[in-house]
Amino acid sequence: ITFVEMEPVVPVGATILGPYTPAIKANGLVFCSGQIGLVNGNLVDGLQEQTKASLENCKEVLAAAGSSLSKVVKATVYITDMSHFGSVNEIYSTYFTSPFPARSCVAVKELPKGALVEIEVLALQ
Repeated sequence: ITFVEMEPVVPVGATILGPYTPAIKANGLVFCSGQIGLVNGNLVDGLQEQTKASLENCKEVLAAAGSSLSKVVKATVYITDMSHFGSVNEIYSTYFTSPFPARSCVAVKELPKGALVEIEVLALQ
């Protein structure tokens, strides 16, 4: 078994809602925790604004890890209502270019702080 060194990534000023790290760098990859639409610790209003803020938070975490959205290989999107799929895609598609990352989208009952969307990403370092 080969030991893999893991390095925690915590952006300056990050709002952390529980016992987790915003990202972990390991073996040339960046594993980002799910990001909701928080700005200055407060959930923004509306689905599209929350989607933008979630992606901006992903971007910030990746930058702190020395990566970027252009290096994302997999994204997972959690939404509280599958009828939001199109609206989320509308914003999501402005943050990524072809070839788009692999992605899953899952409808869930609830998200932290009453968020409507949460996005987590896995990126190359």
